[in-house]
Amino acid sequence: MDGFSGYNQIKMAPEDMEKTTFITLWGTFCYKVMSFGLKNAGATYQRAMVALFHDMMHKEIEVYMDDMIAKSESEEEHVLNLRKLFERLRKYKLRLNPAKCTFGVKSGKLLGFIVSQRGIEVDPDKVRAITEMPAPRTEKEVRGFLGRLNYIARFIS
Repeated sequence: MDGFSGYNQIKMAPEDMEKTTFITLWGTFCYKVMSFGLKNAGATYQRAMVALFHDMMHKEIEVYMDDMIAKSESEEEHVLNLRKLFERLRKYKLRLNPAKCTFGVKSGKLLGFIVSQRGIEVDPDKVRAITEMPAPRTEKEVRGFLGRLNYIARFIS
């Protein structure tokens, strides 16, 4: 599941709003919600998600930034976990992006990996992208290649 415009769902503290002030031809404005591009926005958003879902994390759900996954042993448990998750989202007026949500599946992509009953596996699309890359010729290209390899390194034996 994917949070809809995640950062924009987090309200700014009134004392921080003035720090986001900007001037246009039409006047002076400030953000009332957390905007993309703020230096600590990512950490603030993750901290908010942990605060809201701490009792469910690592048991019924996993949350990383605006990506969420509900996990369960059975279909009945899955429905209960989803219901609890939806109630929490509704309570805090958080919305999901329906175009990026799938429900009732036994595996799916999360953070560029395939998560299933078997565990966490490398996404074949990531491997294909690496194997089909042209040979790096510059230092920058070598660094990019090594970065991609490092991303899947724990799956290489």
